[in-house]
Amino acid sequence: MESNRPLVFIVDDVAENIQIALSHLSQLNCDFAYATSGEQALERIWTARPQLILMDVVMPGMDGYETVKALKQEKITASIPVIFLTARNEPEDIAMGFDSGGVDYITKPFSGQELRARVTTRLEIAAYRDNLEEQVTARTGEIELLKDVVIEAMGELAEYRDPETGSHIKRTQHYVQALARRLSSYEQFQDRLHPEHIALLFKSAPLHDIGKVAIRDSILLKPGKLTSDEFETMKLHTTYGENVIKKLEKKVGESSFLHYSKEIAGSHHERFDGTGYPRGLMGNEIPLSGRIMAIADVYDALINVRVYKEAYSHDKALAIMAEARGSHFDPVIFDAFIELSPDFQAIARRFQD
Repeated sequence: MESNRPLVFIVDDVAENIQIALSHLSQLNCDFAYATSGEQALERIWTARPQLILMDVVMPGMDGYETVKALKQEKITASIPVIFLTARNEPEDIAMGFDSGGVDYITKPFSGQELRARVTTRLEIAAYRDNLEEQVTARTGEIELLKDVVIEAMGELAEYRDPETGSHIKRTQHYVQALARRLSSYEQFQDRLHPEHIALLFKSAPLHDIGKVAIRDSILLKPGKLTSDEFETMKLHTTYGENVIKKLEKKVGESSFLHYSKEIAGSHHERFDGTGYPRGLMGNEIPLSGRIMAIADVYDALINVRVYKEAYSHDKALAIMAEARGSHFDPVIFDAFIELSPDFQAIARRFQD
């Protein structure tokens, strides 16, 4: 059974010194492990994950300073506190101990009372730190969950205004994720589609039509073709969405999530040839997020029922979209979409209305 007691790891090339330290610390509620060289310590500490290390300085091979520097270079061991336990007591020796990453420096000979007091203090600090980290992790998880709920609620607000869209938000969110993952392997997109960027795109995608909440029902829900004036009003949903997110940015400051949300809301109806709206952007002037969403949005609109059209088959949707390759859609992104089209079809089935 795994122990819940803190583990103290002792590193010393002299077995007698290890036994002396153990005799002084045995009354503490701790478990102990040891190594007799710096090299052995690095190997064992990596798997043991102790709460505290007691480190000798003078050892064959790697000395204590070198060993601690090596530990501090690895993420998994960098935060483990180290107390130097050594006979070297010159000021420069002590300075080197702290410079290498030690948190305390005890010179030999030492009393058992002193050693126990310093070890106990460091273990209490480590336990307090771990507890704080757990609280921060838990709180961060709660905040992320709350943010996801708010994002979904805002996106669904637009859906409620336009009930025909059904699970459109869920589907487009997963289309965007799938397409972004494929494009991340392309050299021209690698620097803009790291895993963290893709995660942000996934979270931002539900807000692409948030501006529709500002479009009056007589236009948004009209069961037929819009007049020229009505269509001009409908087109404003991109600007409305972008502007409301800009207002949020002013209140909360810079946010990568809001940056992507604003891009997508404001550019997903731009066309690669410059004939889209609201700005008539062309080619690479259109944010990458908007070019990806354009394909996801159109594909989903084509394969589902709308007041102005029936649902088209997957193959018919691809054929219609192929005619707009290079005009409506970025040709490189469109070709990636075609390669992924079976995945899009699977997503559509998974989240069908």
